[in-house]
Amino acid sequence: MRTEQARPVRLADYRPPDWLVDTVDLDVSLDPARTRVKARLSLRPNPAAAAPAPVTLDGDELTPVSVAIDGTRLAPEDYLATADGLTIPQPPSGPFVLEIETELNPSANTKLMGLYRSSGNYCTQCEAEGFRRITYFPDRPDVMAVYTTRIEAAKDEAPVLLGNGNPVEAGDIPGTGRHYAVWHDPHPKPSYLFALVGGRLAARTASFTTMSGRTVALGVYVETGKEDRAAYALEALQRAMRWDEEVFGREYDLDVFNIVAVADFNMGAMENKGLNVFNDKYVLASTDTATDQDFAGIEAVIAHEYFHNWTGDRITCRDWFQLCLKEGLTVFRDQEFSSDMRSRPVKRIADVRVLRGHQFVEDAGPLAHPVRPEVYREINNFYTATVYEKGAEVVRMLKTLLGPEKFRAGMDLYFARNDGRAATIEDFVSCFADAGKVDLTQFMLWYAQAGTPEIAVTTTHDPHAKTLTLELAQMVPPTPGQPSKAPMAIPLALGLVGPDGDDLPLVLEGHGPVERGVIVLTKPAETFVFTGIAERPVPSLGRGFSAPVKIQADLSSDDLRFLAAHDSDPFNRWQAVQTLASSLLIDNVAAIRSAGNLHHDGGLVHALGTLLADQTLEPAFVAQVLSIPSEGDIARDLGREVDPEAIFLARRALRRAIGNELAPALAATRGRMRTGAPYGPDAASAGRRALANACLDLMAAPGGAEAIALAAAQYAEADNMTDRMAALSTLSLHPGDARENALADFLQRYEANPLVIDKWLALQAMIPEAGTLDRVRRLTEHSAFSLGNPNRVRALIGSFAQANHTQFNRADGAGYAFVADIVLELDGRNPQVAARMMTAFRSWRALEPARRAKARAAIERVGAAASLSRDLADIVQRSLGDA
Repeated sequence: MRTEQARPVRLADYRPPDWLVDTVDLDVSLDPARTRVKARLSLRPNPAAAAPAPVTLDGDELTPVSVAIDGTRLAPEDYLATADGLTIPQPPSGPFVLEIETELNPSANTKLMGLYRSSGNYCTQCEAEGFRRITYFPDRPDVMAVYTTRIEAAKDEAPVLLGNGNPVEAGDIPGTGRHYAVWHDPHPKPSYLFALVGGRLAARTASFTTMSGRTVALGVYVETGKEDRAAYALEALQRAMRWDEEVFGREYDLDVFNIVAVADFNMGAMENKGLNVFNDKYVLASTDTATDQDFAGIEAVIAHEYFHNWTGDRITCRDWFQLCLKEGLTVFRDQEFSSDMRSRPVKRIADVRVLRGHQFVEDAGPLAHPVRPEVYREINNFYTATVYEKGAEVVRMLKTLLGPEKFRAGMDLYFARNDGRAATIEDFVSCFADAGKVDLTQFMLWYAQAGTPEIAVTTTHDPHAKTLTLELAQMVPPTPGQPSKAPMAIPLALGLVGPDGDDLPLVLEGHGPVERGVIVLTKPAETFVFTGIAERPVPSLGRGFSAPVKIQADLSSDDLRFLAAHDSDPFNRWQAVQTLASSLLIDNVAAIRSAGNLHHDGGLVHALGTLLADQTLEPAFVAQVLSIPSEGDIARDLGREVDPEAIFLARRALRRAIGNELAPALAATRGRMRTGAPYGPDAASAGRRALANACLDLMAAPGGAEAIALAAAQYAEADNMTDRMAALSTLSLHPGDARENALADFLQRYEANPLVIDKWLALQAMIPEAGTLDRVRRLTEHSAFSLGNPNRVRALIGSFAQANHTQFNRADGAGYAFVADIVLELDGRNPQVAARMMTAFRSWRALEPARRAKARAAIERVGAAASLSRDLADIVQRSLGDA
């Protein structure tokens, strides 16, 4: 493979930095092609490091101009400066001031890392290793400094100049047409949290009064004319600030908090101290342009980045192996926030859908890695579902094990001990061990072992002894680099549902009542005997999804239907329906592959009808129940010899059956949910729309003309994007004039709004038809698409590769070839986005042999290309098992 070869970075090789940086003074003179950066670094030897040591600073595509120590410019022979680093072999033995000047071309920076210019605005993205693209620096999280930044620019080009921390000074530079602003952040931070923004921006502003009575100025900066679409983001920020005070006791610590929305951004958002930079997808919203899902996503991401102020900024990670310490923990916090703002059961189901759809798949393939990996070649490739979503589940398990009071005590202890520090997982977990007075040594395996644990459950009821025995056995499957695993500590929340539908008391033989209904499996196999059980109950296992595991229990279909009707835990009530549907779908996939007859489960349809008729349930919950397992879910459950076409056919047949048999109930429910009230993005209104639109989609599944006409009418008459997009999504599954007319109308309505056109691109990319690949090829030539904008790429190419299981996995291999071509074209422009697109191949080993061979050939072709980026080469090597 001819490519940039990155040396493996290993956790075991960590050593403290040789030099620390106390203060950083930056003077950035912005220019589209020749930006000058003057950095003044106060360095001192690290007492914890070996000495003496040269000063070795990181760089990436830098153009050095000058280097000076304590005001004296160094001669060329006194240092070595290249595009990729700066070394001073013989620095002073004590503290000194290092002055460095570099020159950048922001307009040419298509990688969107470091300082770049996009749509006329200057922006930075420094996580994980982007600061080294601005100036030479020890660019690692455990080097924390106090930053003061002077930003200068042409006033007509960049009238707004923003930086980290608090504004200190601003003014015009006489006779130049330029102006400047000085920002100071009093809190030490690592270089990856540095940010500046300059451009023509308008702000929507407000204020927030903290719990100690301080007033904080809030601003959301967007392109001029879009201020009205920033209102919801600003309100979400205020809710997040108040919630973090009330739930975690965390008060904001600066005088200002600013958010900037940019159109070209590799990530969702970035938590730079006091200056969060966002992909505009997670800021801009209005009734006519954003769906309920968009509003919920904005609220969650705004909260996530704000919560990083304490879990990421005030306390950062010692090294990138500890990435889950800030990301997993902060995902947990934003999930809790959204649960409190909306519906906790519905949020839990949605989060588990994401976890299973992305992280379980990751855990089962060649890209599997522990929550805290032990080695990496390219850190950009470890911003994964394992670090984020599974990392959040590990934090949630701590709360399940300890209970809410001790968990809060552990969090308080974490903040008290580690404020201002670069911490490790050990620092974090030790706080909960101390607060809860528990041994969490075995629990640490959740951070060290990859793979999704599988639990087999066998139940035995003895009516004479009045006992119920649960025999539990756990297994963690092998993953790359970890062929064998130690048993995990797995908290299982459970209930025993009696014949009358009520929960029975949980009394464990020899131990007494089960605290909070949680048992902990710690051995390869354990037996739990519950007493006082006169009649056979139905076990409700893993309530609330208390651990990120797969549970195989000896429950019959009748047991599952009983839980669907009676379980007091909403998650397991939903899970019972999913399990019934999954079992039927897997049977029918096998029937299709063997040319046999499809099975029908009237009990499943009856259970769905019962839940649909229960008007005491949250509409959003019923909408989740009606959403049967996806094609990806079934492929994951099958695990091997996956035939995407057979999965699609089985799932389509079930949806048609549900639509036919429940047609009157679906129509009645839809009518009841469509109240005609004015649109609002609140959770209750969103839930009613979700259920109404789920009903419409199932009504149309059989393809009847009346239901298709109903969807077309909803599209035309909709007064909000949620209903319009739902109708268009339903129409997209049914070829014909109604679909094509609606797609054309949508483009005409919204062609001036790129974020809305992303929905149009994505929807077409996901159409499960043989002609979709040609459609996607044509759309890459459309004026609405740009390979240079990550949002457009994710919408069109990402949706095709990640969500269109039949067409990406075409039997002729054309889908694989197309995505491989795009990835190779992208790599020279934006390696991060190229590598993310390449992860679409992560499950190639699970495919049936013919598709598996074609997918491997596509991956190998990418790997054989000349000069791959480190980002893409890493994904290819790991996908092929060559890492």
